[in-house]
Amino acid sequence: MPVKAFADAKMRLATVLSAHERAALARKMAEHVVKAAAPLPVTVLCDDAGVAIWARALGARVLSVPGAGLNGAVNAAFAQLSEEGYDRVVVAHSDLPLAAGLAGLALLDGIVLVPDRRLEGTNVISVPTHCSFRFAYGSGSFARHQDEARRSGLPWQVVQDPGLAWDVDFPADMTAVAP
Repeated sequence: MPVKAFADAKMRLATVLSAHERAALARKMAEHVVKAAAPLPVTVLCDDAGVAIWARALGARVLSVPGAGLNGAVNAAFAQLSEEGYDRVVVAHSDLPLAAGLAGLALLDGIVLVPDRRLEGTNVISVPTHCSFRFAYGSGSFARHQDEARRSGLPWQVVQDPGLAWDVDFPADMTAVAP
């Protein structure tokens, strides 16, 4: 699970939340996603000491890939976890306030893509580590990840899950977040 420094998270919500409120919201959502992953082991990708302390306090492993950006960090962690013998990696973003049942995605065959509700981004990806999947987040990532799944030659599927599709990027997305 990639997690940005809480103080730097959710900048697009600055018109409706203070810096302290944004940090608290990011922390609350990330903690929810960690819990939604149970009983899977959780690895948090970060380059922030505060996030690392928070993650370890929740029992998560921390991998630091400083300066690599989201795609570099996720691709490096995927390679490392593969080398360590993990058969599958589930990458879930930390801003999914309605997330549940992430462990179930680890039981599905092939590559599993869970798009956001706009079918623009990819909120969760479950990938067997024996393939050379390249993560490509950012605007339009769902289309890029579908292309990457096709390129892999492995079976793949799209899972449209309302809870996993709801991410919080814009003020209008706040309706899913309890006050």
